[in-house]
Amino acid sequence: MNGAESLVSTLVDEGVDICFANPGTSEMHFLAALENPRMRSVLCLFEGVATGAADGWYRMRRAPAATLLHLGPGLANGLANIHNAKRAGSGMVNIIGEHATAHLKYDAPLASDIEGLARPLSHWVRRTISPNTLAGDAVAAVEQASARPGKIATLILPGDTSWGDVASPPGSFARSGVPVAQAPDVAAVERVASILRSGEPAFIILAGNACFGPALDWAGKVAAKTGCRIGTQFFTSRIARGAGRTPLERLPYAVPQAVEFLKDFKHIITVETGEPVAFFSYPGKPSLLKQPGAHVHRLAAADEDSALALEMLAEALGARDTVSIRQTLQEKGVPTGALNPLSIAHALASAMPEDAILVDESLTTGRETMGHTAGAVAHDIIQNMGGSIGYGTPVATGAALACPHRRVVCMVGDGSAMYTIQSLWTQAREQLNVTTIIFANNSYQILKAEFANMGFGAPGPQALAMIDIDRPSIDWLAMGKSMGVQAVSVNTADEFFHAMMRCNAMPGPSLIEVRL
Repeated sequence: MNGAESLVSTLVDEGVDICFANPGTSEMHFLAALENPRMRSVLCLFEGVATGAADGWYRMRRAPAATLLHLGPGLANGLANIHNAKRAGSGMVNIIGEHATAHLKYDAPLASDIEGLARPLSHWVRRTISPNTLAGDAVAAVEQASARPGKIATLILPGDTSWGDVASPPGSFARSGVPVAQAPDVAAVERVASILRSGEPAFIILAGNACFGPALDWAGKVAAKTGCRIGTQFFTSRIARGAGRTPLERLPYAVPQAVEFLKDFKHIITVETGEPVAFFSYPGKPSLLKQPGAHVHRLAAADEDSALALEMLAEALGARDTVSIRQTLQEKGVPTGALNPLSIAHALASAMPEDAILVDESLTTGRETMGHTAGAVAHDIIQNMGGSIGYGTPVATGAALACPHRRVVCMVGDGSAMYTIQSLWTQAREQLNVTTIIFANNSYQILKAEFANMGFGAPGPQALAMIDIDRPSIDWLAMGKSMGVQAVSVNTADEFFHAMMRCNAMPGPSLIEVRL
């Protein structure tokens, strides 16, 4: 057995059984080791697709995937979606190929400071030194990636450690156990219970694992018992929402609206997140969104068991047997007429299949749309935590692989889609159940709004040339067809609804261009 075979075998033994790969020459021995039938390997045509897919896999499986990236430049290509994954608390194990140790002294063209590239966006970085240490290094990497919240583990794999023979079998390395969530702070629970008993206006902000599963139900019981309001930051890694689930309000993105939303709350209680802050700094506008006299209280940190903390809070408030607040089904019917945020939302809400996974990178359209889909059938929604665009289609790819029996609906703007459109090719090759919706306004529309928010008014000709993407316009039907994905364009709300119904009913990937 060589080092690469030892590494793949150990990863699978530790529960990492999928690898999103974009290999090169230095990774050929690892590529050969992927013949291991227990490891599923998925080819991605760009490293940012591989790292984004690993993020999507984690968000739905709550377990890390591996990526295989080619040397420092390959890692650099994947860093934007590693950043998004880190912000979302998604664990992954990045295997980065490296020149053989003896070759490094010659400063070959692809030589680079891989540790220097990896460290700012990784929680754990290790360069393996021998084929015999690879199994132990793999165990340590998976432990890091499996922590709560998940962590970014980067293992650098020199060629000679990959092709060298292993003296001892991988099973000789004992695993110390996956880190578990920390127990909640009892004093923090009692402090929050006292605040909620006082009746003073309070807003509980949930994030991470608190936005789905038992934690969400306990939060609904607390809200029903005390009258407090519960919600999320504007972006959240994953939320279970829709009919029959506990509804969460969404803090507005724009600073004036967010300040207005929070102005009457005396207490802001955080669960796996921090206090609300503006996404960007704007001239004359605050960075902190709460009122100066409001108080922030932490119920559970990101590494603590938020479900247990909310259960303890419900117990302290006498809400264990309280019926949780629930979202009712709001049937919208088939919308007609022009495409606008409201008609788009109605089409989405009416056509979305039960238990869908909705990946949102629609930016301007989605800001007005998401609130109107809360009453759809039960579904999960995934949002961009890190703000680096080009996350949507890769995350949808990973989510579809993680949940093959669920339909993934990916909403993305045309500008954002072009960052990682190679995802469509992987979706076609793997025959993934993804419906990609491209909102085509031939513009970075979000930047027009931000231009005004910064106080510059309407952009002039030169600024506009850096924002519009209509010369030439992108042919989305040809783009989909070129990557093996069936594509259709729609111009009205009812066309959009019927296209969604058809696409969602067909196995495999499809693309809908929504012409705005």
